[in-house]
Amino acid sequence: MNRRALLSRLAAGLSVTGIGVWKEQSAYSQAGRSLKDTVADAERAFADAMAKRDLAAFSAKISTEAVFFGGPDGNTPARGRGAIVDGWKRYFDGPTPPFSWGPDTTEVVESGTLAMTSGQVRNSKGDVTGRFNSVWRLESDGQWRVVFDKGCQACRT
Repeated sequence: MNRRALLSRLAAGLSVTGIGVWKEQSAYSQAGRSLKDTVADAERAFADAMAKRDLAAFSAKISTEAVFFGGPDGNTPARGRGAIVDGWKRYFDGPTPPFSWGPDTTEVVESGTLAMTSGQVRNSKGDVTGRFNSVWRLESDGQWRVVFDKGCQACRT
């Protein structure tokens, strides 16, 4: 193959790769929405799954290698989707959730593949009882999933 043909193929390959990356980023930002909005929507869908008592939808938002602090015993982190879902099943018992949450802060790293959400946790009466902090990762199937989650009690002022 001569040099001109090789350079032509290389340029075509780079163009296709660049278009592919642009298309992927476009898909991740969902029809013009910012990545921050997309991640905040994922967090809201995660919380909504509990509100709707849908353990399968809740589970689908958790990475297979996730770590949730404050596991079933309150101290040891729960590792992996299965252990996390097993620990959270008790919150899905009954017709109403024992607590709810929603993001008030969302940040995404420049690469668009890792994000953090944070917000208030409220008891079933609506009182603020804590704050959650979650780290989300854009996984290979194009879905945002939680990889780390940690909550804390609300500050007393």
